[in-house]
Amino acid sequence: RFAARLAAAVDGTAAADGTVRPLVLLGADTGAAAVAALLAPGAYPAAPAPDAVVLAGLPGRTATATGPWEDELDVRTACPVHRSTLTDDDRVRRGSLGDPVPDALFDAAYGGASAVPALFLVGDADPLADLDALLRTATSLPRARLSVVRGAHHDVLNDTQHRAVAAEIVAFLEALRDALVPAVAVRISAW
Repeated sequence: RFAARLAAAVDGTAAADGTVRPLVLLGADTGAAAVAALLAPGAYPAAPAPDAVVLAGLPGRTATATGPWEDELDVRTACPVHRSTLTDDDRVRRGSLGDPVPDALFDAAYGGASAVPALFLVGDADPLADLDALLRTATSLPRARLSVVRGAHHDVLNDTQHRAVAAEIVAFLEALRDALVPAVAVRISAW
């Protein structure tokens, strides 16, 4: 169902000739697991298939978050604006970080069978992440990049480092356009 919904969402995003390319899917948290699972061979039968993915805050198998709302906010983000937005939004299901993720979804997400370029984003202060599993998965893929954001929490896209994360995504998209050759290469740095 998820693949069909994605296919419907991108249908008609361009002129009569089809979908705007490159088509890059971005998922966060269990959405990242769902997008990663779609990359398994045969899992995404609906055309058009993505050209690349960005997977942010992919949780680990042993990820659990329980406790009062303030504790959940601490797991999610240090950004005061994002914390306020989450708190004020009545559509946010408090306690949802503790919802179990099906093992089959983890198996597919961490299976490492995709050939499309993938950017993994994870905060080094994310208690829900399994950095070792992410490293194994990214290493097993032919065109993957694992970017660890210093001091970032689980909502890595919306934490205090969101500008640096946005820059990393833009750099990935620009490299994707140029056959995964980065636009900037640091030759020397004293810091």
